[in-house]
Amino acid sequence: MPLYHYEGRNRTGEAVSGDLEASSENAVASDLQSQGIIPISISETVVQFDVMEYLTEKLNLEQVSLEDLIIFSRQMYALNKAGIPLLQALQGLADSIRNARLAKAIYDVIRSIESGVNLASSLGQHPDVFTPIIVSMVHVGENTGRLDDAFFQIAYYLELERDTRKRIKQATRYPIMVTSAISVALVIINIFVIPQFAKVFANLKVELPIYTRILIGTSEFFENYWWLLLMGAMVIGVGFVKYVGTETGLYKWDRLKLKIPFIGGIFTRIMLARFSRVFAMLTAAGVPVLQSLSAVSQAVGNKYVGEAIADMHVGIERGETFTRTAIATGMFSPLVIQMMGVGESTGSMDEMLIEVAEFYEQEVDYDLKRLSDWIEPILILFMGVLVLVLALGIFLPMWDLGAATKR
Repeated sequence: MPLYHYEGRNRTGEAVSGDLEASSENAVASDLQSQGIIPISISETVVQFDVMEYLTEKLNLEQVSLEDLIIFSRQMYALNKAGIPLLQALQGLADSIRNARLAKAIYDVIRSIESGVNLASSLGQHPDVFTPIIVSMVHVGENTGRLDDAFFQIAYYLELERDTRKRIKQATRYPIMVTSAISVALVIINIFVIPQFAKVFANLKVELPIYTRILIGTSEFFENYWWLLLMGAMVIGVGFVKYVGTETGLYKWDRLKLKIPFIGGIFTRIMLARFSRVFAMLTAAGVPVLQSLSAVSQAVGNKYVGEAIADMHVGIERGETFTRTAIATGMFSPLVIQMMGVGESTGSMDEMLIEVAEFYEQEVDYDLKRLSDWIEPILILFMGVLVLVLALGIFLPMWDLGAATKR
């Protein structure tokens, strides 16, 4: 719909102006009159088409990072606590935020609030930027008059999420670097090194050892069909992305991730820690249990775990207890189930779930430390086998040639 710029006066006679999207000037006038604004002038705004902005938006090149949302939440907490009006606070943040996508979303939120929509619903119109957790917490903050506390809790949750991701990156940085270096080395060896030795061995007119034949065959295949390997990798990559983009594909992939040796258990505990902490925060803030489960099921970051949490939602709707529905998922350990049972019977479920979250987070820290201890010997063994095969393939024919010349 076209964008219209209006100028008018409100009920108190003050001059007001702004922009509205509508089908026509009459629709803008009707909308303004319903808000108690008498329009003086309405003119269509000519929006210039920016190719780079369009491509960036369509390709999602500029993502809203956790760091951006943390800064936004911290600033909203400080501004609300200082008593600055909501629209003024949002306008100031939108003007100062460097992330264009987040700034655009905040400008849209401002226009939505000006048209009479509350903050939580306005944020909910941008699910790609503001998650259901943020929307639920803001909704509670608006209803209780404690919006500053809501943004403080949001910032706290996002900071915990950022720390978890940092720990995962730290644990996987070394294996990724080593694996990348090995891959580059294999490409260089197959393209530049082995073909040179193959020419020398071809002049010997002798039967080559099995290791040498394997190396030469692999190098020739890589040299002659590299385009086929590259095309195959691209097809597999695109197909995987398309498949994971479907509901069924994402569900199966997220379930498979939890069963991968060594790291599947870590993923499971991360998801359960996230579920426990976020659910505890929402219930402590006053969000109803069923609404909390709905929000958490979309925010755990795993479709398979999210479906299990949705099943808990259905079970509680049928009248079952929280602990019984948790047992039915089969994801929680007996110790955690006992803690949930105690929390449910004593009415301190939020406190117990915080304990559960801390329990899982401690296990994740321990598992991430052990992950490095597991991966390093495997990588060293793989590199040793690779060097051994290369050495045998290259030096065995030379040794045979040396032995033949001595005879």
